[in-house]
Amino acid sequence: MMHAYDKLYLEKARVSLARMFDFAVHDLKYDIVDFFELFLRSNLAGRFEKGESGVIAGKSGVELAYEVLELDDTDRIKPKYTSNRSEEYWAGWALAYYQWETALPFAQIVKYIPINTIVAMYTPYHEMDIRQFADKMNELYKTAKPDTNLKIIRKRVGFSQKELAEQTGIPLRTIQQYEQRQRNINKAAAEYVISLSKVLYCNPNELLELYYEAAQ
Repeated sequence: MMHAYDKLYLEKARVSLARMFDFAVHDLKYDIVDFFELFLRSNLAGRFEKGESGVIAGKSGVELAYEVLELDDTDRIKPKYTSNRSEEYWAGWALAYYQWETALPFAQIVKYIPINTIVAMYTPYHEMDIRQFADKMNELYKTAKPDTNLKIIRKRVGFSQKELAEQTGIPLRTIQQYEQRQRNINKAAAEYVISLSKVLYCNPNELLELYYEAAQ
């Protein structure tokens, strides 16, 4: 399975995202949904997803929160460190793991599983192994996004399965199996993925199912 970045940085990334959420909500008094939207709009989200060391290892969660909010030194306050980890802290800690495992962009994850839903999973998942949380996330993701990327993009372009098969030379049954997840498009022959992407006017990576890999 291809992860978002080297596992060497994972624990630091989890703590950084956890502390960023906790500080933004409990010290700076931001709503978690509003703050997460700002995080997605910032360039930090994309850099975090790629495991950029200067972001996930080079800065604290407090520093990341300030950067997301674009606050200068005069607007900063002294952070409080509580003995008990908040629900938001746990959500950041768990979400960082799931993003690393699946390599899905944060925006793609919360499009189908909103951040406040993840926070609400604190009970009972904070007492469970992180794998159980990841399994539940996969279940929620699959339920919220039943269609494969191939089907979504094909319908967006306006092709029927038969028309796509004729345009690409890929057997109709194979396309049907990819769309029904009976076959893993991530393991398709490179020429198939390239041919599909050309006909559907998309990047080959857009056809891959990162969730599918995580659920295996």
